[in-house]
Amino acid sequence: MAARKITVTLPEELVEALGAAASEDGVPLSRLVASAVESELRRRVGRRLVAEWQAEHGAFTVEELAAARAEMAAADAQALGAAGQAAA
Repeated sequence: MAARKITVTLPEELVEALGAAASEDGVPLSRLVASAVESELRRRVGRRLVAEWQAEHGAFTVEELAAARAEMAAADAQALGAAGQAAA
């Protein structure tokens, strides 16, 4: 992927926190920021798709939301378990 240098103005406290997080993760600040922006853009696409689905089919029921949360929790537990096993 091609990279392009841009200028962004952020509050000083946020810049310091980003720098610390990048150092902690051992990655360049630009990689940390790019990853956060990519995550935000994915969330926006997801919210748009959910809104489109609900506009066509109606709002999710309490039961559907509970099932989705349970499925996400199970996936998180599996991913965290796999990450913990890899670290061991």
